[in-house]
Amino acid sequence: MRLPPLPADQWDEQVQRALSGLLPRDRQNPADAGNALSTLVRHPDLTKAYLSLGVHLLFRSTLPARVRELAILRVAHRRGCAYEWAHHVEMAHESGVSAADIAAAQGGPPTDEFDRVIFTATDELDTTANLSDSTWAALGAHLDERQCMDLVFTVGGYGMLAMAFNTFGVEVEHTER
Repeated sequence: MRLPPLPADQWDEQVQRALSGLLPRDRQNPADAGNALSTLVRHPDLTKAYLSLGVHLLFRSTLPARVRELAILRVAHRRGCAYEWAHHVEMAHESGVSAADIAAAQGGPPTDEFDRVIFTATDELDTTANLSDSTWAALGAHLDERQCMDLVFTVGGYGMLAMAFNTFGVEVEHTER
């Protein structure tokens, strides 16, 4: 771990303001915010700026939740981000993603043709920072213009987040369930 979560005695109003767009006041503490946010708040201004985009991608995106989660899982797998993977597998299940679909995000065969398009788009964006004309057209057969834009930003935003989590050494929380 290169950057540990910010210790509780250093959580101040600036840290709480940085988290206010995502977490209710009672969760704005190291125990309830989780390791990722507790690490990011070491830089409150950056956290607040990034969370503005993050809130859109996670809660206000025009993408169907299932599509969003498949793209995020593919990014997490490609980037080797254990933290992102662990948290989004759970969210994917809640969004109707099956165990077979999750396995496909790790390189297995997709069970659905549109899933294949999502994985191809994610792979292209991650590899070349661009989409081929054929992939753009395939996306357009299933998604409208805003959804396509949200997909590009989802892949880019979660790719950046995976880079940060991996670099900082953010550890997956081990909780009893």
